[in-house]
Amino acid sequence: MTTTTMRRGVWTLTAMGGDGDTELERRINDLVRIALFTEQKRIPLRRDEITKKVLAPYNRLFNRVFAEAQKRLKETFGLELVELPTRAGLEKDDGGGAAAEDDLAEARKATGMKKKSAASGSKSYILRSTLNSTLIDIAAQTDENILEEEAADLPSDDDSDMDSEDDDEERPPRSYGSIISWSHTEQVGSLGILYVILALILVHGRVLPESDLRSFLRQLHLPANGSPVHFTTSSTLRSLSVDNYLHLLWRQQYLERRVVGEANKPGGNKRMRATQAPRDDENSNQMYEWRWGPRAICEVGEQKIAEFVAEFMVDGGDADDEEDNNRANRNRRQAAKEEKVKKMVTGIEKAAGGRLSAIS
Repeated sequence: MTTTTMRRGVWTLTAMGGDGDTELERRINDLVRIALFTEQKRIPLRRDEITKKVLAPYNRLFNRVFAEAQKRLKETFGLELVELPTRAGLEKDDGGGAAAEDDLAEARKATGMKKKSAASGSKSYILRSTLNSTLIDIAAQTDENILEEEAADLPSDDDSDMDSEDDDEERPPRSYGSIISWSHTEQVGSLGILYVILALILVHGRVLPESDLRSFLRQLHLPANGSPVHFTTSSTLRSLSVDNYLHLLWRQQYLERRVVGEANKPGGNKRMRATQAPRDDENSNQMYEWRWGPRAICEVGEQKIAEFVAEFMVDGGDADDEEDNNRANRNRRQAAKEEKVKKMVTGIEKAAGGRLSAIS
């Protein structure tokens, strides 16, 4: 008889009915499927959903089913389930909170005080890639053979469509010639806008007033009217206005939008439902500010955004590198470039107001 020992008693898998191993396997597969489905829509998977749709009525099997599903996701898809932090956890890290927490830990150690335990997890999960960044870089490189095959599959009027002035015109997939088919998976254009917004918030001390964000977006030719955020034909959306795109990022928990001073009020850290999200035509007398959301912290990370900005700012003026056959000269320029990037990241860290968080 197959059994699994729990802390509070012994559960018999065959009690599920039929073969216990088969039932356990089915529940593991169900968790993998529901995780992939919810991530496709960019919405978190809540623990109570797992309990209700996968485990019920055998809720005590959560740890075992979750661990096996996690193993399968990593081995088959290169993905892992990650628990999103709570708003309280994010607030602790804002404004140099990590360094402050280290100082507090030292003080507790010196005085013998114990740290008060607090739940830092939200019991909501997202899928995150476990692939090595070097492997992704290699897979993203252009291959001429793949480029030719993709070009043959694209419509002949692809270029003219891409340059269309119609804001509501859908954007057909572009050919990148890489193993990773960006044009049929991630929406690269909208993702780039997200990363720019995250960078702007980060370099302004992790909090950016809405008026400033709008000003920066206008400078980038992203007005609130029209539909300047475009998606490819692989998306269910053709385009979105900036207002609707920001609202979408709010719903997906990449960004947080709050009333200025809300964090200092009782219950100010509580996240509203999507239907309660403030709209631009409501409460016009309110002043809002934007921060990173929990998904951005777990999926992107402040350190990576800082490196993205630094490499973008430093890269340039090196067009003749490939024509220089002197390896010593190339190595010297590369070392100088890396030093500039390092200094730029340090500057971004100071602008953010504290140590940058990395994906754990």
